[in-house]
Amino acid sequence: MRVALAAAVRTLPRGAGLAYEPKFDGHRLVIVRTAEDVVLQARSGRIVTSAFPDLAAAALQLPAATVLDGEVVVWHAGRTDFALVQRRAAATAARAAVLAQSLPASYAAFDVLELAGLDLRPRPYERRRALLVDLLLPLGPPLQPIPMTTDPELAATWYETLPASGIEGLVVKRLDQAYPAGRRGWQKLRHTDVRDAAVIGYTGTPRRPLALVLVLPAGDETPLVSSPLTAALRAEVAAELASRTATATSTATPASTATPASTAGSAATATVTAIGLGEVPFRPLDPPLTAEVRYTSTRHPPPEVLRLRSDL
Repeated sequence: MRVALAAAVRTLPRGAGLAYEPKFDGHRLVIVRTAEDVVLQARSGRIVTSAFPDLAAAALQLPAATVLDGEVVVWHAGRTDFALVQRRAAATAARAAVLAQSLPASYAAFDVLELAGLDLRPRPYERRRALLVDLLLPLGPPLQPIPMTTDPELAATWYETLPASGIEGLVVKRLDQAYPAGRRGWQKLRHTDVRDAAVIGYTGTPRRPLALVLVLPAGDETPLVSSPLTAALRAEVAAELASRTATATSTATPASTATPASTAGSAATATVTAIGLGEVPFRPLDPPLTAEVRYTSTRHPPPEVLRLRSDL
């Protein structure tokens, strides 16, 4: 099942005939209710039914030959927690049964693609939305229709206030639009912020740094790997590292002229977990640099480094 995608925008689209939905911080999931069973498919096409037995069991209430598109989330302490969704998704079948009890999943459905054997993808979004609500409201959690509004002012309020609940931003759709399978036919506005972050290390080599390891302000102090650096930023970071190496060498005592690894980054001495990449080696920096970064209200996509602070 090829899912619809969304193109990023920087401002909230406004105009007649638009629908606004909150963008949840979870994993994209297609629920396929066959005549005999339930199949759960990730955005990549991978079958993940065994990882979410609680959702599979709930989906048995759906009519046969029904397909839903939505997001699986795990709520914790009043907000969605992406790390817990990852934990659920990566669990073995035996472990998944245990986690379904301690970390129950919820399904925020935002489209119905097939209903009782009828292909709804050519129908306008407004009609599909009405059918989705009629289908899921009688069932209740954990299968629920995602909130939706056609009021841009309410959507703007959602955009400003919902990040505290782990909401990434908004998805905007046309009411008269067919389901754009495999295309970026929707629009997404992520909740982003530009702040100064501590640069505690980098990946790659001193001459060709690839990404920075950051600690974001007002976060949980968990290091994050930035998105790949631009060519200009790679040159800027490499120049800063070379300057540090030269300074450390000139001030070293005769008995010890080796450059400290923590200053010049001569060896990879630590690792950090990167979303989608697992454990990534990096070279620590002591003292840290400071960089201006743009990042979303959640831990993915990775923070984008805009520039190093010029006062350093």
